[in-house]
Order: sequence, then C-alpha cells, then structure tokens
Amino acid sequence: MEPEAWGGYLQPWAAKLLPIPVEQAMLGTAALDAIIGVLLLTNLWTWLVALAAVAHIITVLITSGITDITVRDIGLLAGAIALITESSPLKVVKKIN
Repeated sequence: MEPEAWGGYLQPWAAKLLPIPVEQAMLGTAALDAIIGVLLLTNLWTWLVALAAVAHIITVLITSGITDITVRDIGLLAGAIALITESSPLKVVKKIN
C-alpha cells in the first residue's frame, strides 16, 4: 500500500541507478509480481514465467541486500528454480543432458 516504504529496502547505490522515482519502480515491481503470480496460477508458459521470476528475484536479492525479508526471497527463488526444472520443455532438457 505504501510503495515509498518498500523503496526503503533498496540499497542506496541501486536507488541511484533508477531512471524513475523509487515509488514508480516499486509500483512497477508490484505489477510484475502480480503478472508472474497470475501466469503461474493459471499454468501459462510456466517455464518462461518461472525463468523470469528467477531473474526478478535475483535482482531483488542483489539490490536489497540482506534484510528481514531475505529468507522469504531465497525461498521464492528455490521455488521458482524448482518450477523451471519441473516444467522445462523436453528440447531444453535434452540439450542440457
């Protein structure tokens, strides 16, 4: 409800890199999280969406540092990686092996 409060989790160096105000970046992040969540719940493009989720969560971990919500983010990262491994297209799995 308060995007500026969530912006407080950003490391100062990361906030300086933003081309838009922190509040707008947090609203964009919330929209991305909602889209990823809906697509995962509806089982649409699971592999690609989980891949996007991993990239997003890694970005969050890098830009927020170790905070009181880091454990949650690591759990979400592990879940997204599990989704990738379970839903990878057969072509991709064959190339890896």
